[in-house]
Amino acid sequence: MRILLPVDESENSRRAVQYVGSLLCRTPDVAVTLFHVLKPMPRQLMEHGGSENPATEERLSTQLRDDQDAWLKKEREVECHVLTKARETLEKSGFDTINVTSKFDHEDDIARNILEEARSGHHETIVVGRHGTSGMKRIFGGGVTDQLLRDAKGFTIWVVE
Repeated sequence: MRILLPVDESENSRRAVQYVGSLLCRTPDVAVTLFHVLKPMPRQLMEHGGSENPATEERLSTQLRDDQDAWLKKEREVECHVLTKARETLEKSGFDTINVTSKFDHEDDIARNILEEARSGHHETIVVGRHGTSGMKRIFGGGVTDQLLRDAKGFTIWVVE
């Protein structure tokens, strides 16, 4: 069984992680992917101004990719505590973390990011919380959960209250 477990800093996220850990701690052959969606990449890193000169265009494209990679690396370092805490919660629940992997993506459409990861990672089940605790658009906002319930064809969805 392959489970995708999107996590953020909300209490509902913590409860979903704890639920998975305690429910499946004695179930063999369960692989869990902890998945955290970073904030959106800044607009200035989405594209460069372009150039008519092919050499300049190539240099600008290379610089843009380097800047994007640097931004992603920095954001992953800043946000890695979210995945670390989720892994610790699984472990405290008795879940063997040898079959736990951690992944990041950056937000443009959170539900779509989750579904793309579920498909590419060949996960059968997605576990989410119902609502987030902040007003910010984050993983566990009701809109994201509702969108997952609507669009996650072929997946089992667990919604933890």
